[in-house]
Amino acid sequence: MIQRVLRQSPSRSSETDSDNASIPAVRLENVSHEYGDTGGRLRSGPDRAVRALRDVTVTCDRGEIVGLQGPSGSGKSTILHAISGLLVPSEGRVELLGTDLTKLSDRKRTRHRRQHVGIVFQRFHLLPSLSARANVALPLVQLGVPRSRRRTRATTLLERVGLAERITHLPSELSGGERQRVAIARALATDPDVVVADEPTGELDTATGAEVIEVLTDVGSDRVVVIASHDDDTLSAADRVVTLRDGAVVPDA
Repeated sequence: MIQRVLRQSPSRSSETDSDNASIPAVRLENVSHEYGDTGGRLRSGPDRAVRALRDVTVTCDRGEIVGLQGPSGSGKSTILHAISGLLVPSEGRVELLGTDLTKLSDRKRTRHRRQHVGIVFQRFHLLPSLSARANVALPLVQLGVPRSRRRTRATTLLERVGLAERITHLPSELSGGERQRVAIARALATDPDVVVADEPTGELDTATGAEVIEVLTDVGSDRVVVIASHDDDTLSAADRVVTLRDGAVVPDA
């Protein structure tokens, strides 16, 4: 298991922990979202055209692994973007650790995401000119963590995802599975409370995909992991699966 060695709030009181435990780590309440004809960008335009989410209410408790399934265009990625604060929905509330993201300014929402959320993108989004270790350390640079701690944290994570011999390699020198492991290590760099992963095994073979999911879901009993995927094997790692269709949650049969 990846050790949680970079606590954001190391001196939490038992009273605070008790209060937080009663609040869902993630809550989307009556969330709807429409994209304008803006070339697929996350921000809504004034001429709204495509309804991506329709009155979605979903909660995720601490320690839960939640899968999102549904056909392409069903709203999976939009939910991940809303949870992480990459977009503000057209309607509804998105609460992360008790904070309503829809009420925050762009700057405060970005800060909240950097402190509490780790993101695993489908296509890795690694910087090609940086080594594996430097890519993993990037979120810590944004938080102002000293260089020595960044290097130690990044090295530790890469070792724990099985890349001890690849620390100084560039992304172009890594296989697809190795690049995805770097992306997961980067997502865990800040010891986030919530990790969202968009099709994390979509471009990997079955064996490599299984290894990546094992790494992604072995992250501690108090962290939330939300995985969007079409793959049944990937979704089998989840404690429960939410099904989406045409932007709405499909009720359990």
